[in-house]
Parts: sequence; C-alpha cells; structure tokens
Amino acid sequence: MNLLDITTRVVPPVAWAEGENIPWSDPDFSRRMLAEHLNQEHNLASRRGEIVDRQVQWIHNEVLGGRPTRILDLACGPGLYTSRLAGLGHECVGIDYAPAAIQYALETASREGLACSYRLGDVRETGYSGGYGLVMLLYGQLNVFRRSEARAIVERAFSALVPGGLLLLEPQRFATVEEGGRAGSSWYSRGESGGLFSDRPHLCLSEHFWDGESRSATQRFFIVDAGNGQVTRCAMTTEAYSDDQFRELLTRAGFRDLRFFPSLVGTEVDEASQAANLVVLGRRGTQCTP
Repeated sequence: MNLLDITTRVVPPVAWAEGENIPWSDPDFSRRMLAEHLNQEHNLASRRGEIVDRQVQWIHNEVLGGRPTRILDLACGPGLYTSRLAGLGHECVGIDYAPAAIQYALETASREGLACSYRLGDVRETGYSGGYGLVMLLYGQLNVFRRSEARAIVERAFSALVPGGLLLLEPQRFATVEEGGRAGSSWYSRGESGGLFSDRPHLCLSEHFWDGESRSATQRFFIVDAGNGQVTRCAMTTEAYSDDQFRELLTRAGFRDLRFFPSLVGTEVDEASQAANLVVLGRRGTQCTP
C-alpha cells in the first residue's frame, strides 16, 4: 500500500469491510502489545495491577462467594486475572490468540506453580471443553465481534458451564462505543524505539466513524514507515448494544437471574478504564431458548 491509497480511501468506511481487528495474532505485534499490557503507567491495553487486584477480589468474594471454582477466561491476554484468581484457589483456563500474551501467561503459571492452563487460539473457534463454574469475557472484548459471533460465543459459554454456573461479561457501554466512533481523526509519530504498530520510526494516522444505522464504530489505522514511505493499514469495528440488547442476548442463550453492575467492583467508580464498561452477570438455566 502507498500514500495514494490513503487519499483514495472510502469515507465513511463500511463496517467490517476493511478487516476484523488489529493484528493481535501477529507475533511481532503481540510482542509489542504485551509491553502495553504490562505497562503500569496507563490502562490502555490492560488495567494497572492495583485495579486488577480490586476487581479480582470482587469476582472472588462477591461473584463466587469465596468458593474454589473452575474458571474459563476468554480473551485472557497475559493472564492477569487468571493468575490472581488461581492464587486464591481457583483452577483457571485461558484462551487468547496473541502468542506473546499466552507465552507470558504460561511462564507466569509455571514460575508461580499456579493451577492455570492456556490455549493459543481464537475464542470464536477454539474448543472450550466444559465443567466450568464461571466463564469470563472482560475489558469490552464482547463488542469487537460481529453480533452473530458474539451470540455464538455466549451460547458456547452456556454449554461450557455446569448447571447454575455463571457468565461474567464486561462489555462496553453503548455511549462509550458511540463516543469512540465520533472521535474524529488524529495522528502521532514514533522514533527509533518504534511503537505498538512498528519497531521502526513511523507515523500513525487514525480515524473514527460512527454508523448509527448499524450501531457500530469503525476505526482505521494507517502506519507510514518513515524510512521508505510504505503504508500498512488495519481496521476494527466495535458493536454497540443497549442494556436491553445485552439482556436479550443472554436470555436467548438460556441465562437467567441476570444482574447488571456499573463496574467490575460492583459499584460506581471514577477510573475511566472501569467506568467505560458495564458488567453483566448471568446464571446458566437448564436449557437454551431457541
């Protein structure tokens, strides 16, 4: 791709037409993303450790009642939640398709002797097995899937749970997705140390679009190599759901006793990385609703 391709791009883009997501599964990208996950100066890829600690305590005490449970963490990243939950006596399984994140999680579990196992794979395709007391999908990840895929993930989570088991979702709020889609355009540059999208000096151009008809936001990134002017592009679409749509999604999959919380500590919070998301908890009923 060259610079001319940027000027002739389609504006606004069609949701999902230009790519599924940023390249999480690329080894080099996942290596750079891991550094962002572990960075304690921001909450952009994962939350800082002190926040994760509080959220894990809420999951352990309030959601699970302090009882040892078998837990499946979908899109688990570097295992920041699973490693802490295993330290509290739970047996954890994590699935993610970022190779550097899974390698870090495996090394942590081995080094600390934790009851954690991890699988490198796409949560839309990888087998979940069964027998879980809790399935989690956190940090807004549900919204990055197409609606049909999100529905299939929720249904597969239902099947992976024991009767009475719990599904814990932390999706993005409708207003958060819409606000992101209306953020406009921006750019930044990175020097010799590189950045998230490249190890080389580069310019990153990004633009956001909101589609009210499809209730989705699309973000495009154009990475211009400072040395040769070559351009790489990636795009991602984020789906927006109302509370009623979340309720319908889980109810149709067979979940009952739905509860909504304002954050992953159960109460209103000031921290932007937590306040942007909603928490939905559902219990597996006896059968799926057709």
